[in-house]
Amino acid sequence: MVLTGCSQCIKYTLFLLNFIFWLAGGVILGIAVWLRADTQTSNLLMVQFEGSQAPGTFYISVYVLIAVGAVMMFVGFVGCYGAIQESQCLLGTFFTCLVILFACEVAAGIWGFINKDTISTELINFYDTAYMKAVDPVDSPTKQSASQVLQAFHDTLECCGKGDDNELFLAAQASLCPKKPVDLLVSQDCHLKLKDLFSERLHLIGMVALVIAAIMVFEMIFTMVLCCAIRAAVPA
Repeated sequence: MVLTGCSQCIKYTLFLLNFIFWLAGGVILGIAVWLRADTQTSNLLMVQFEGSQAPGTFYISVYVLIAVGAVMMFVGFVGCYGAIQESQCLLGTFFTCLVILFACEVAAGIWGFINKDTISTELINFYDTAYMKAVDPVDSPTKQSASQVLQAFHDTLECCGKGDDNELFLAAQASLCPKKPVDLLVSQDCHLKLKDLFSERLHLIGMVALVIAAIMVFEMIFTMVLCCAIRAAVPA
């Protein structure tokens, strides 16, 4: 069957939107892989202290993004093919997948908004645990391990301390904190650096999610209209 007029325009518009949706899935997949391979976050999240690794909530979110990007690319392909072939079955499948994805995105957005500070808070608590051990006046293997953890954070974030440092930390600051080219100790608050690090990445993810949600709404509308046009064009 061949659609004509306005229906033909809707068909190719839907194809274009699906192609953009497919590309968006590729963008999400690329961003997720970049976040997983980012040296700044991996240097922090791979740190171990007293047999425990830094909290991996951020990586769980990244793996979810990888899965979402792959699913979006598949669904976008189904939508493109269904629109070109004018297949009610494929378009119906595509519409169902879109509704599920949209519901999941809304749920993930609500969860992310509620827990937007969880990732940085977990790492701040992990940093503070090592901090308390590193300033222990008694030299021990635990203190040495904690000092190495702090140095990893300080070198990666170019920060030092948590803003309310005690005298014991200040006394050991020269060995724990990185130095600038002018040989001045770095003094930025690591708590603030950790919050900024993950808030920047979460804002990027949020902006991409909003754009994709808008595309999905238009796709659902055009899919319904196109299905109705195909059904009306079928001879009785």
